[in-house]
Amino acid sequence: MTTRFARGCLVVWFVLLAAVFYAWPASHMYSWAAIGLSGVAGILLGVRLHQPERRAAWYLLAAALLFFSAGDTFGFLALDPTNPGWIAVVSDVLYILVYPLLAGGLVLFVRARSGDRNRAALLDGLVPTVSLGLLCWIWLIAPYTRATDLTLVEKTISIAYPLGDVLALAMMLRLLSVPGRKPPAAVMLCVGVVGVLVSDVVYGLARLDNAWNVGGPIDLGWVVFYAAMGLAAMHPSMTWLSANSTLATPVSARWRRLTLMTVAALIAPGVLITEHFTGGVVDAPVIAAGSAALVLLVMARVGGLLTDQRRANHRERALRQVAAALAAAATTDDVLDAVRDAIATILPPDEPYTLLTGEPTPVSGDDDPADLEVRLVSTDPGTAGFPCALHAALIVPGTPARSIAIQLAARVGTLRTVRPAMQALFTQVGMVVDRIGMAAEISRRDGEAYFRTLIQSASDVILIVGDDDDIRYASPSAGTVLGRPDLVDTPLSRLIADTHHDALAALLEQARAGRIDGMDLTAVCADRRLLQVECTARDLRDDPTVRGLVLTVRDVTERRRLENDLAHQAFHDGLTGLANRVLFRDRLEQAFTAAACDGSELGVLFVDLDDFKEINDSLGHAVGDQLLVAVGQRIAGAIGGRDTAARMGGDEFAVLVASAPDADAAEAVAARIVAVLSAPIEVSDGLGGSHVISGAASIGVATSRDADSPTGLLRHADLALYLAKGAGKATWQRYRSDLHTAMVERLALRTSLHEAVEAGQFVLQYQPIVDLGTRDVVGVESLVRWQHPERGLLGPYHFIELAEESGAIVGLGAWVLRESLRQLAQWKAESSSSAPRYVSVNVSARQFRQPGFVDQVRDSLAAAGAEPGWLQLEITESLVLRDAEQVCADLQELRALGVRVAIDDFGTGYSSLSYLRQIPVDVLKIDKSFIDDIIGSEQQRALVDAIVTLARNLDLAVVAEGIEDAEQRAVLAGMGCPYGQGYLFSKPVWASEVPGLTSAAVPA
Repeated sequence: MTTRFARGCLVVWFVLLAAVFYAWPASHMYSWAAIGLSGVAGILLGVRLHQPERRAAWYLLAAALLFFSAGDTFGFLALDPTNPGWIAVVSDVLYILVYPLLAGGLVLFVRARSGDRNRAALLDGLVPTVSLGLLCWIWLIAPYTRATDLTLVEKTISIAYPLGDVLALAMMLRLLSVPGRKPPAAVMLCVGVVGVLVSDVVYGLARLDNAWNVGGPIDLGWVVFYAAMGLAAMHPSMTWLSANSTLATPVSARWRRLTLMTVAALIAPGVLITEHFTGGVVDAPVIAAGSAALVLLVMARVGGLLTDQRRANHRERALRQVAAALAAAATTDDVLDAVRDAIATILPPDEPYTLLTGEPTPVSGDDDPADLEVRLVSTDPGTAGFPCALHAALIVPGTPARSIAIQLAARVGTLRTVRPAMQALFTQVGMVVDRIGMAAEISRRDGEAYFRTLIQSASDVILIVGDDDDIRYASPSAGTVLGRPDLVDTPLSRLIADTHHDALAALLEQARAGRIDGMDLTAVCADRRLLQVECTARDLRDDPTVRGLVLTVRDVTERRRLENDLAHQAFHDGLTGLANRVLFRDRLEQAFTAAACDGSELGVLFVDLDDFKEINDSLGHAVGDQLLVAVGQRIAGAIGGRDTAARMGGDEFAVLVASAPDADAAEAVAARIVAVLSAPIEVSDGLGGSHVISGAASIGVATSRDADSPTGLLRHADLALYLAKGAGKATWQRYRSDLHTAMVERLALRTSLHEAVEAGQFVLQYQPIVDLGTRDVVGVESLVRWQHPERGLLGPYHFIELAEESGAIVGLGAWVLRESLRQLAQWKAESSSSAPRYVSVNVSARQFRQPGFVDQVRDSLAAAGAEPGWLQLEITESLVLRDAEQVCADLQELRALGVRVAIDDFGTGYSSLSYLRQIPVDVLKIDKSFIDDIIGSEQQRALVDAIVTLARNLDLAVVAEGIEDAEQRAVLAGMGCPYGQGYLFSKPVWASEVPGLTSAAVPA
């Protein structure tokens, strides 16, 4: 449904309601309420359809219509003398509240449209407002003040109506004085305000004569008020009312404004004359006060005009001064300096501004080089400091012509004031730039007369050689470049090294044949130095001014050295000096072809450092780079002279093992590399300190016997590397065809992990955490499962390690946190008695160390509507191995928030008692490996008892994991272990099964 059709339907609806109102007066209360509520509905529907930037103004207008309709309803009820009198008071209060709401909405429109203070527009709006307010006082307010049959409350209410009308009128006039064209929605709003003002005035006069009845023509103005407000909101231009109009070009209508102000100023004396001839002046004090207010407003307006005139005179003087500075400008930089000085002079003193000058850009074919119009444009306040700026383009002549953008950012009112002066300034600038361009062209043409002088001073050596190959002319630069100032009648061959005489003869022969080719030769200087020179020969024997071969000799010794260096850099790693990926691939293809011909076996090793990312993150990239250099040196020292070591990127290296009879050579190299990298490496941190770190690496080995192409060989080595990583790192593994499928599946799972998180393929199961004494379920632990579209439901051992390697664990962990809290909040909402007290969520070390993890927890709690005490985070002991201070700070912040922290798998990692004292935690979870032998092993039982006692002394709760039989539960309960979880109580269950477990104690 289009908005035009909706507006048409709304118009028809209002016409029908008005017809019903006038045709059936007995039902006026219902039909009139329908009219009022239809206006409110029109505004709300318009806001929903058009989505304006600022909706508060429209909501205020809707509230005004709603109050007006409610006031009408109470007013109709007050007409019945049987109803209590307070109904009329409520009606009046609702009516009076309409005017501040209506004025407030118009004020918000004015603020949105103006974008800047406009004192002149405010004064222009106040003059007619004061005049019409004077009329309202005399014809509407004064009769009520002199009435003797009204109480003070009735007088106050009667006076409030006209004052509200004056307030609404003032805001409407201020809205109409905003620069720019008026959108149709603004015109409809003004029609509505005029309708309510006319009806209010006529209604006030009718009440003085007791001549008002429901259903009369007076009500038509209010109908127009309701309809116009609703239609204004339904019109698409309603969004313009809340949009900034500072960039709009003001519509010139000064004669209308002057006419309106003149008529308004004559109202006061007109009223005075009217009262004089109709029975005497009764309201002299009010007329005098109104006249005084008008005089003050007009004088303030005149004062503003005088201020504008003074500023205009100041700008004219500034432009005359700038003309003198521009006349002396000789370059574009001089012009820009003059423009900056001029702008600083043109602007009012102490006025803040920002002047932005862009970089020269070529003028496109669509641009007009003569276009110097100064435009008002919007800007980025973060860059310019102001939302608007004056934009102009300075065209710099040349080939091609270039444009320099200049923007003056300041307050909108200031920009509108100085825009004419800026236009005049850039008109002068355009003429000056044209003059500079013409002067440059004249200078260029004069410079052609010095062509011979330039040739004489050129850095290249220019030689003219005759048919006998003797030099007939040499430019002065020969003395500088070759150390031979006098070369006339010298054989050309004496300048060139003996080894290049044949090349020189070929060059001369090609030149005499009409070919112009360059050739690198070795020249011999007077001091026997050798220079690499580039020689170009041209046959000008037919030119009567030359009559010989012209040779241009340029010293390219340094350039060739740089080119060689660049060529080396193109095929070698800039950090380690080893071969790079391009050179390695080239040598691999050559060696693979040779091995296929002679039947030998070629080996490729992929070397990847273990835990290199942690070194970079903890010690910095500078230390990481030094480690890469040291590893590259050790790899290069461990391989043979025929082998090639390369850095493929990051912490990945590759080794090409030369052809050998079998695969033993490649395996021996891999073993040597693992051995040399197992020794710790000491590197400097660049600040005077040093670190001893591990350079251990995993290596994948593949040979050409298992591959049919170089690409396949590289792929096999990569697969073998992943096998080595999975085998515990710091080792090497050879590719085996029987493991190919498993490794491919592993890589496929790793690749699809990120997509699985986005596709919502992960689900959660929950395992209860039980009070060992009461067997009550106190909490649940979230356990993630992968609902793979092809392989079915996968447990965490299938993908958690891959997620850690690929980084997908961060996104997966965030999802588990959000989903666990959402599910717990749902359980709490459905039945707080059957819901667990908390949910325990595992957090990987990589996820915890992500910047903003604490904020992520806070946001997840807020999104789920969960309390912090409902969440327990499980971390591993390895988390505290690095960045202990930062980890401790984050844990303290989480605990301060109310979140509990548990150490998962306690006793299997870095079980130093010191970190329990330093790291803020609440719970220890004893690993299942300790619980399995608690019945049959005295040592294991004593160890668990010691852990429980230690936790009790440190005020830490204990949860025993992996309880599978009742005897284990009894022993743990006897030790004083408060909580446990395991298959004895429940396997992991789906979310729908948890309330059934928590509503009663789990079986022993």
